[in-house]
Amino acid sequence: MSELEIRKYAAFSYQGEGGNPAGVALVEEFPADEVMMRIAAEVGFSETVFAKRTEGGFRVRYFSPDSEVDFCGHATLALGFALFEQFGAGEYALALNHARIQVATDNEGKVTLSSPSTHSRALPSDQKARYQALFGLYAEDLNDAIPMAIGNGGNDHLVIALNSRQKLAQMAYDFEKAKVAMQQDKLVTVALLYRESAGLIHIRNAFAFGGVYEDPATGAAAAAVTGYLRDLGKLDFKNGTASIEYRQGFDMGTPCVLEVTAGEEKGGSVLISGWVRQL
Repeated sequence: MSELEIRKYAAFSYQGEGGNPAGVALVEEFPADEVMMRIAAEVGFSETVFAKRTEGGFRVRYFSPDSEVDFCGHATLALGFALFEQFGAGEYALALNHARIQVATDNEGKVTLSSPSTHSRALPSDQKARYQALFGLYAEDLNDAIPMAIGNGGNDHLVIALNSRQKLAQMAYDFEKAKVAMQQDKLVTVALLYRESAGLIHIRNAFAFGGVYEDPATGAAAAAVTGYLRDLGKLDFKNGTASIEYRQGFDMGTPCVLEVTAGEEKGGSVLISGWVRQL
């Protein structure tokens, strides 16, 4: 293991349990890219975040065991908690590879991050057929009110809305074939979801792109899905904001809750909040 101190947390925990593990390294200078990727592999979590203090904030990079990713929500939440532990409650500016965002903690340690801007686009028919086949899905399994599409809240995520909670619980796919397809298409996760109500979504995220079968909590995907639903006109706004609770990881025994708040402006950042526990 590297000499760097790697802090370990579980982000988006639920009632003091569960949460998505992430490594956090506060560094004076970034190691070489291959070293950061090796450290991420040694830590063994889906992502490890490296943060370097700069004038006015922090420069941040995220690595999975197999690749660098431009944005990772749960690792950002973990980083926010690490900054809370080291510097106290407050708001911190983060410079990512292609975006600038904020992460804030309150006095109780609850963390809220602002996502990069969001956008979405239609999925080519050949890709739709490919991913339906990879995940063993038929037309009757899909929710036509939320067509399969690509959402982005910092990375591209394939959004697949299903018609039943049971079908979501049965998620299965060929890891190696999906990894090749997702890396070819630059899709960081495949986000399968069941929308129980306007304010409650059950979601699972296949993360073969990063070398992990399933991610238990994915802030970037929650941002992407929320932005896509806003583009579709499917959010329930009250006094200018819409709130959604995402429940993820329950089917894999790692319960996680992500609280997302969005404004009405299409393409705008969304706020993602949750609790973090130490590992």
